[in-house]
Amino acid sequence: MTLALVAKKYSVAVSPTLQALIDPADPFDPIARQFLPDIAELIESEAERSDPIGDAAHETVPGIVHRHPGRVLFKAVSRCPVYCRFCFRREQIGPGKANALTVQDFARAYEYIAAHPEIEEVILTGGDPFILSPRRAGDITHRLAAISHVKLVRWHTRVPMVDPGRLSDDFIAALLAPGATTWVAIHANHAKEFSAEAKQALARLADAGIPLVSQSVLLKGVNDNGEALAALMRAFLENRVKPYYLHHPDLARGTSHFRVSIEDGLALTRALRAQLSGLAQPSYVLDIPGGFGKVPLDSSHLEKTASGHRVRDFSGNWHDYLG
Repeated sequence: MTLALVAKKYSVAVSPTLQALIDPADPFDPIARQFLPDIAELIESEAERSDPIGDAAHETVPGIVHRHPGRVLFKAVSRCPVYCRFCFRREQIGPGKANALTVQDFARAYEYIAAHPEIEEVILTGGDPFILSPRRAGDITHRLAAISHVKLVRWHTRVPMVDPGRLSDDFIAALLAPGATTWVAIHANHAKEFSAEAKQALARLADAGIPLVSQSVLLKGVNDNGEALAALMRAFLENRVKPYYLHHPDLARGTSHFRVSIEDGLALTRALRAQLSGLAQPSYVLDIPGGFGKVPLDSSHLEKTASGHRVRDFSGNWHDYLG
């Protein structure tokens, strides 16, 4: 009954690919911890928020988040093939959520991007934009590439890891269009996610000439030890994915059981530098609550205070962080 309350509040979906990877005899299975609902999700801390990275404060038209001058987020879909239990958009995405874009919304999004010549990069997110059909994905790619000042189209996805069968030849072709360079950011948090099928999907993207970078979240009980983190970065590199971001977990509601301390995160990333080559080093970052952008944590942007920390945004302003 308690887990039913979790499912009523937050979307739940686990793909057959992930189900096959879960070891039911392992109470600490890193796949189960990421995707199976937990009663701990009903516990909320005072610091947690429904919009922890402040998308709403920078949403200019439906689906477009313009936080930084040269790039925008394009939230093209509001669903995913699976739902991470730590997702920072967990209250906005999933079945029954009223965030799906209409045909008119897509038209306004393209109009907005075209009207702002400073926008050089468009980041497709959601939800997971890799759930789109090849026809719709191709339409987005070509519409964006036709805007003269858009030079980079970046897709953020978990699909190659959690539902690799979706990556048809037609879909991969739909990611490419003359006029703009396509990048794909792959989200994975543990080396166990690299199934044989996932490795094949990553190889097909790389063989198509698409540069791949990684995104991971530092999660308690999943990858918050040196061995697991190093194995994850090795797995990325072995599959032609350049480690890019390691996110400090966001202050999404019901996710405190996933959060590590910033001090522990810094110790882990320092150990990673001592163990692996520069190719394997992601940037350990915090998305400042309230919509102030990402900052690297192993830098002068972070200071310890009596009550927690303070972080400096890209405009030079300081913000208290109590998570």
